[in-house]
Amino acid sequence: MNPDRRGAARRQSPRPVAGHVARKRFGQHFLADRSVLASIASAIGPRAGEPLLEIGPGLGALTAVLFETLPRLAAVEIDRDLCARLQRRYGEDRLVLFEADALSFDPARALERLAPSSGAGHTLRIVGNLPYNISSPLLVHLIDARHLVRDQHFLLQKEVVERIVAEPGSSDFGRLSVLLQAFYEVELLFEVGPEAFDPPPRVDSAVLRMTVRERPLVDDPAPLQKVLAVAFAQRRKMIRSTLLPWLAEHGIAAEGLVGQARAEDISLEHYCDLARALSQSG
Repeated sequence: MNPDRRGAARRQSPRPVAGHVARKRFGQHFLADRSVLASIASAIGPRAGEPLLEIGPGLGALTAVLFETLPRLAAVEIDRDLCARLQRRYGEDRLVLFEADALSFDPARALERLAPSSGAGHTLRIVGNLPYNISSPLLVHLIDARHLVRDQHFLLQKEVVERIVAEPGSSDFGRLSVLLQAFYEVELLFEVGPEAFDPPPRVDSAVLRMTVRERPLVDDPAPLQKVLAVAFAQRRKMIRSTLLPWLAEHGIAAEGLVGQARAEDISLEHYCDLARALSQSG
């Protein structure tokens, strides 16, 4: 699609997609490209017997592809009309559907419903085409369920994925990079253009794989979040006027930190060391 046509598509008023008008308040952009759907399913590699939760199934395009392998799966969807549509299409036995906001949904509910058919000891696999307006807070919310989860595959705004997988020294490296990398191995799998969606979004997207670390770099996200909030609150400033005074205030040694450095220059491991020190200091 050339830039002029893409821009025109973006300016059009919402139109029905398979009989449903995309709702802006839910950030609905429905993935419609069959090749992209097949690539996502291939990346996930679902197998019968594995409990899987889809967040925001929408019109059920990815759901249908997953059902080619899985006899049963769970989904959480906030749109009441889409819930009714999905339930009519698949039935309650095959699709365990929760009408709920993913930002407050506990994935343990899905695992409890799927576990009888999946066998004891299984962990949940989570997938979804996430609304851009809730993607970051949702990923942070899911950290609390990490002990129940094996991996997560999400279609997100490309810019957000680039921040998540960024390395120290990069301008993309920030709070989200450190926080998520402390608990997951992260990987940008492939990019997806706006033309793969209906309606097309104004940004490029990418598929992210998040594999839960067997041994997280920290046990508790809260101290790490406190350190990161201070470090990145004024990320353009050198840490001698931001993070270092705060560490001294809390009695935490700043070994290995150079005052002329900025927040993006500090390694993931060093941030985790500081979080553990903060936790031990009480």
